[in-house]
Formats: sequence, C-alpha cells, structure tokens
Amino acid sequence: MKVLLIEDNERVTQFVLKGLAESGHTADHTPSGRDGMFLAASEPYDAIILDRMLPGDIDGLAIIEALRKAGKRTPILILSALSDVDERIRGLRAGGDDYLTKPFAFGELLARLDALTRRAQAETVQTKLEVADLRVDLLTRRVMRGSRDIALQPREFKLLEYLMRHADQVVTRTMLLENVWDYHFDPQTNLIDVHISKLRQKIDADFERPLLRTVRNAGYTLTSHD
Repeated sequence: MKVLLIEDNERVTQFVLKGLAESGHTADHTPSGRDGMFLAASEPYDAIILDRMLPGDIDGLAIIEALRKAGKRTPILILSALSDVDERIRGLRAGGDDYLTKPFAFGELLARLDALTRRAQAETVQTKLEVADLRVDLLTRRVMRGSRDIALQPREFKLLEYLMRHADQVVTRTMLLENVWDYHFDPQTNLIDVHISKLRQKIDADFERPLLRTVRNAGYTLTSHD
C-alpha cells in the first residue's frame, strides 16, 4: 500500500511513518496543505491520511473538497484532535471516508486504512477502459481504435493499460518504470522511449487525432483533449 501523509505535527508524523514502514507499506509525507494537495492530485496513492488542522490558508477540509471536485476518489482518512460529533460530520460530508481522533493507536489506524482500500478496490474493478475512440477490454485483452483492431505485445498492453487508467494525467518516467516494468531504479536506457514510440505508432500513426503525447521535461499523457 502506498500512502500519502499530510500532517504538520512532527511527533505524529514519525509515529505514523514508522508504523507504516514496519507494516511493509510505503509513504510520502508533507506538512504543507498546498504541497499535499498537489501530490494527492498528481500521484497515485492507495490512501491519504490527512490532518484536519493544517498551518496556512488550506486546511484539511479544503483539500478534501478540492480533490473530490477534481474527481479524485482516493480514500481519505482524516486525523483530528477535534472529536465532537459535529466536526466528524463536517469531515465526512466534505468527502472524507473515515475520521480518527487523536490520540490514536496505530493498529486502529492501519485497520481503518485496510478497510478503506478494500472498499475502494471492490468499487473500482474495471473490465473496460476507454479514451476517445480507443477502447481496451481487460478480460479479452482486445484493443480497438474506432473499428480497427490493434495488436499489442504484452508489455505494450500493460503500458497502454497504465496510461489509460491515468488518462488526462501526466505520467512520469519513474511511475512507468515502477508500475509497468516493476523497476525501482533508473536503468539508464531508452527502454521507455522505445516502447512509447512503438505504442504511439500503433494507436496514433494512422489516425487524425493523436492521443499519446509527450509532456516536455515531465513525462507522457494519454488524452483526448486538444
């Protein structure tokens, strides 16, 4: 499980990060609401642990509302010292998925995260993906653009599936290495460029509108937008 922790209290941060690491999970952390909102909107996480009260002009509820308006459905567990019922209701109505008051036991936090991610996985099982006129059937592994069948090699299919699951988002080279090739280091080769080029040739070359685009100095995006 990959978790984003948005928390400004150093003691709570170390407690949670240590527990997640010992439980075999990875986590990114920021004490900043603005940075947290950027990470949550741009990186794929299985869950977000969010402090209700943050310094600056963006608090936890504002982050939740902004993410939900942007269509991000990542499960969010709110941490807060505000324990009264009205505050819990505000957090859940803003779009939070669960609410845990401070102080808390790490075992309970982890159990709640597990429940949230199980629920999210059950709700997001997809068998078909679609971007513009490009369609992928994950069960039959059939790829079509318009009325044309497109034959892909296994790695090309996995690459396309990942890009389609993150349609309209910028996907970095690191994200592709980790999620398509299962590399957690940079092999210092043109591996990604070669596969992107082959995939682009198959899904874009003979069509009027290109879907797979390079975002300079950032990565790639699969999008139907101009």
